[in-house]
Amino acid sequence: QVQLVESGGGLVQPGGSLRLSCAASGFTSSPYAMNWYRQAPGKQREFVAVISSTGGSTNYADSVKGRFTISRDNSWPTVYLQMTSLKPEDTAVYYCKADLRDRRIWGQGTQVTVSS
Repeated sequence: QVQLVESGGGLVQPGGSLRLSCAASGFTSSPYAMNWYRQAPGKQREFVAVISSTGGSTNYADSVKGRFTISRDNSWPTVYLQMTSLKPEDTAVYYCKADLRDRRIWGQGTQVTVSS
């Protein structure tokens, strides 16, 4: 069974850092890209970052550029999201998404709360 499991969320103070992980299992074909999205209470889910299967191409939402870094290691499609200089407006459920040629796979999400 294809599955994505996010972890690493939690409560952090403004200015702090967190590293999210997205562990993948059951994939029979390789995604061509992996993404992070987030959804704050009462808002639509929004794009955060994407990385290509080669790792050579990344893109970020303007709101997180310079603060967040998406990365991968040899165990593709496992990916990470390093978040620094966190702000209260970064509070949301963070989801990873796998882009395959014929479908999209979503994880169940991990809560990130930025508050003093």
